Amino acid sequence: MDRLTVLSPAKLNLVLDILRKRPDGYHELRTIFERISLADKITLSRNKTNKISIRCAHPHVPKGPGNLAYKAAMMLRNDFSISEGLDINIIKNIPVAAGLAGGSSNAAAVLSGLNCLWQLGLGNSQLVNYASRLGSDVAFFLYDTSFALGTGRGERIKPLGLKVKLWHVLVTPKVKMLTADVFARLKLNLTNKKDNVNILLPFLRKGDLERLAGALSNDLEPAILSLRPDFIYLKKKLLDAGATGVCFSGSGPSVFACVGSHKHALSLRAKFDRRYTQSFVVSTL
Repeated sequence: MDRLTVLSPAKLNLVLDILRKRPDGYHELRTIFERISLADKITLSRNKTNKISIRCAHPHVPKGPGNLAYKAAMMLRNDFSISEGLDINIIKNIPVAAGLAGGSSNAAAVLSGLNCLWQLGLGNSQLVNYASRLGSDVAFFLYDTSFALGTGRGERIKPLGLKVKLWHVLVTPKVKMLTADVFARLKLNLTNKKDNVNILLPFLRKGDLERLAGALSNDLEPAILSLRPDFIYLKKKLLDAGATGVCFSGSGPSVFACVGSHKHALSLRAKFDRRYTQSFVVSTL
């Protein structure tokens, strides 16, 4: 096999609880991940140049060592003494720096894809170990699960094994929002801290959309809004357009709305403000 093409899906955080700052500088968190149908496509091709190259038409995707997909390939190449080169072609559909973990998903896709292409024979626990060295969200995409509980930095994954299918309208303003900038604005208030994960989980298990939508939460929202107060109007627009519940994903700026059906999602998106060109109808994958 000289070439392999894999899908690299985005994620949403239905809940994101920030518990405390850790001694290593990261934050301890609890989150419920949802894998969604918005996805990049990655093609891995052997080459004879002895180099790893990234090809992507998106202007904001790094083409060298700053790309997590590149780092993932280089780690495996070094550890397994692979001498051949590799072309990584990314067709980018997931907005960049948007709270959707597109870069992390790309890295996971490269890890699992190269395990097959280079016939490395790595088990999932070994791939997850590589993922944890690359970034906090990478490990989630190595599990065959639609929903999962993430703890630690987000790298410790417990698949939830739920068969629920949710529909969303996802809107990403064309604003690059760096995770580090959002966390720098975070003000932790641990007084009367709610366990939002366990509040939402029963509604998710039952497929109770209305109560699930009311339980969506993200502790980073005040920090996101301190950087971009105007985003509160985006949430309001989605609610006014008929969304059941609205929340930021990750460190933003992406906002997703829960809706009752594919038809409802298409209708909401059609009447939503056309200034937001990065809007998508997505479902649980």
